[in-house]
Amino acid sequence: MAGPLTEAPVERPASARAAMMDWLQFLAHERRASPRTLESYGAVVSNFIFFMEQHRGEALGLAGCSDLRAADFRAWMAHRRSGDHPLSARSLSHALSATRAFFRYLDRRLGVENAELLLVRGPKLKPTLPRPVSEQAARDLLEEAAADEDREPWERARDAAVLTLLYGCGLRISEALSLTRADAPLGDELRITGKGGKTRIAPVLPAVAEAVADYVRQCPFGLEPSDALFRAKRGGALGARAVQAEMAKLRGRLGLPSSATPHAFRHAFATHLLGAGADLRAIQELLGHASLSTTQKYTAVDAEGLLAVYHKAHPKG
Repeated sequence: MAGPLTEAPVERPASARAAMMDWLQFLAHERRASPRTLESYGAVVSNFIFFMEQHRGEALGLAGCSDLRAADFRAWMAHRRSGDHPLSARSLSHALSATRAFFRYLDRRLGVENAELLLVRGPKLKPTLPRPVSEQAARDLLEEAAADEDREPWERARDAAVLTLLYGCGLRISEALSLTRADAPLGDELRITGKGGKTRIAPVLPAVAEAVADYVRQCPFGLEPSDALFRAKRGGALGARAVQAEMAKLRGRLGLPSSATPHAFRHAFATHLLGAGADLRAIQELLGHASLSTTQKYTAVDAEGLLAVYHKAHPKG
């Protein structure tokens, strides 16, 4: 009779740096982390390993990872705060989070434990609130994009379609630009794969569907169903930086602050829904937030907006 199934033993890498490469492969293939996440995490942990090797005067192996003390981790954090390129408190918190993720991998996959890291606290962060554009600013930006004389007519239609998707469906830039020709024409709802491979359904307003349909009619490129829907001037897939650059130009013309970014449309989507009485749980689902606490930040934004209106309109304000 066959015995119980057991996992095949994992071959232990020879060094911390080799373990880091295995970890990044794990994140890419099993966790489906984005290239940007892999680049960020890899840079942080590579810096951590380099510092520890200089700090200890020897190559860092797996046994060395297990032997690190809380003081060693704090020394690295102090170095990142005061080195040639000091990190902000928020960036340092991200770096510590990435390092903790690496050590969780060492523990769970390779049996390399280090409880000292649990004793290390990250820097205190000032709470930041989302900075949405106002309803009027959103309308002005959409109208300005559709009337931009520096663009060809099909490019104006494209820019208006992308920004309308961000505001009308609450999408991230990457999500809007991940749409393919097969997704158009849009139906009543759109299936979106967001962060961490999580899928959600976004309702599509008629204005959003019309903006995308107008772009598709004018797009000069023949596209296969699997091709990216939104195209750059020379026919390649439209990139996020091009959208950000166009937004910067539009807000400059309208005299809007630097916080009027493409992502501010997503914030506006949530804030304006909340102001209209939408349920917080429903907004969480529409945005694809894993935690309700992330969505709850919009309640503070909405409260600030209500107070601003109160102080402006009240006779004693």
